[in-house]
Parts: sequence; C-alpha cells; structure tokens
Amino acid sequence: MKDQTERVTHYETIFDELSAALRRVDEAVEALQTLRPLVGALDAYYTGEAWKADFAADEAGLLPPTLKRGVLSEDGVNDLLDGIRAVYDFAER
Repeated sequence: MKDQTERVTHYETIFDELSAALRRVDEAVEALQTLRPLVGALDAYYTGEAWKADFAADEAGLLPPTLKRGVLSEDGVNDLLDGIRAVYDFAER
C-alpha cells in the first residue's frame, strides 16, 4: 500500500505541475490573441521601408546613442515574430 500511495502522490505532483503550466500557456495565448493588432503593426514596420530607413540611420550613427533600439535588431524582431506565430499556430490546433 505504501508504494501505491507514494506512486499516486508522485504522479499527482506531476499532474498539478502540468495543469499549472497549461493554465499559464492558456493565459499567454489569450494575451497574445488580444495583441494581434500590435503584432501586425510590428510586422508591417519590420518589413517596410520605415524600418529599413531607421536601421540605416542607426548603422550610420545618426540616432542618439541612448536610444533603446531592440526593434532594430534583425534577429530579435524576426525571432519574436516567429515565436508569436508559432504560438498562434499552436493555439489554432
């Protein structure tokens, strides 16, 4: 009986941890769903002429050195958008 109690307790802990993780995923998916317009805006900026001009200005040293410029990181924006699209794809399954 002790082995069974320990086994059930062990798997109950796993069940609780996975349940909590799934709730967090659901909350994150819901948050990203409400942010779709912002995702679209960032994608349009990143694939448009304005981003290219801002990137070129940064490369030429024309932007203030104290300006936060994560949005000008090619890999950063691309990875962010790819990650969000993967979440959207996952949520649609």
